[in-house]
Amino acid sequence: MKIFKKIKLDNGLRIILVPDEHSLATTVMVLVAAGSIYETKETNGLSHFLEHMCFKGTTKRPSNFMIASELDGLGAEYNAFTSHENTSYYAKARNKDFDKILDIVSDMYLNPLFDPEQIEKERGPIIEEINMREDLLHSRVQESFLGLVYGDTPAGWKIAGPKENILSLKRDDFLKYRGSHYVAEGTLVVVAGGFESKSVEEKIKKYFESIYTGAKSSRPKTSESQEKPQSRVDFKESDQTHLALGFRAFDLFDERRFALEVLTNVLGGNMSSRLFQKIRTEMSAAYYVSASADLYTDHGLFLASAGVDHKKIESVLKAILEECRALKEKEVPQDELRRSKDNIIGHIFLSLESSDELAGFYGGQEILGVPMLTPKELSEKIEKVGAKEIQEVANAIFTNDRLNLAVIGPFKDKKFSDILRVNG
Repeated sequence: MKIFKKIKLDNGLRIILVPDEHSLATTVMVLVAAGSIYETKETNGLSHFLEHMCFKGTTKRPSNFMIASELDGLGAEYNAFTSHENTSYYAKARNKDFDKILDIVSDMYLNPLFDPEQIEKERGPIIEEINMREDLLHSRVQESFLGLVYGDTPAGWKIAGPKENILSLKRDDFLKYRGSHYVAEGTLVVVAGGFESKSVEEKIKKYFESIYTGAKSSRPKTSESQEKPQSRVDFKESDQTHLALGFRAFDLFDERRFALEVLTNVLGGNMSSRLFQKIRTEMSAAYYVSASADLYTDHGLFLASAGVDHKKIESVLKAILEECRALKEKEVPQDELRRSKDNIIGHIFLSLESSDELAGFYGGQEILGVPMLTPKELSEKIEKVGAKEIQEVANAIFTNDRLNLAVIGPFKDKKFSDILRVNG
């Protein structure tokens, strides 16, 4: 039984309503299919910059202070984020304030001023955000990994873009990009929480009646090309070495994604996972170690990450590859499989206790175009994964011609190429 309602208006705008009568709060979230993967080299960083500018003033609320003070006056939680494939704006408030947050969020999306003076001012905070990420080596190594795998293409670029782009983007760039992507057919409005369902659809129609209905611009297809293991080492005098070791996988429309999710959990999804137990508990080589599956609309990656003792980098890399090999050679024991499934399913439900998480759960699926699953349906998909399927996925993706490694640490002229083999 579906617990959400999906509507498509005549102008192409999609709406998802997720009522929860027990929720004390309602979230309004607007998602648009516009992220760094839609950019050109000259405009890389524009999606994220534009997101910032939507908070800097609208025709109805000409200043950032007016927007922020109105939301703060409601005790609302609000934010926005930009990813590779979409941008999201949201506000969460008490149920009785639904009309107010719908008015504010829709205004930010529909009517940004892009005041040249504010664009100039916002360059500074964005550059400082880039600087901050440069200092966060556990995040920077992820960006380095994408650059290694996909090179100088949209899939390999940083979401925030290079500083030179941030300093050169003009108002016309914002208007042109917005006109190409912030259109009805590429936009989704999600309302989740304890709202009154009866009138919400009509209110959204009213607020978004002026949305631009032009054609949505497309994005380039991601190219996959690799013949042997690749590595990239960025020199940095640091207290620990940060690494990202991963393999090209498949896109999020592939039915094997559920088996990959369980495989990822077995390897590095929690404190009882194989990598955590091996690298942190047994080897005492790291504080953080984890694994993730990052799947997109036309490409995907499996990734293991860790921050390790400089002297133990080689032994840690060998340990990660050994654990990958083990999943290829032998099926996951039933007790471990059961524990992993229960961990994933438990996390699915616990992570959806708030209205903003519910909005993101349903909105994230819809904006990417994957078949919509409820938490129960997603759990059933996870439940059906067998040990054999996990082994098959491991054998499919854990191969030398998909293997990549990014490292940030005090190493010069070192590629770790003698270690980078997972088969043969």
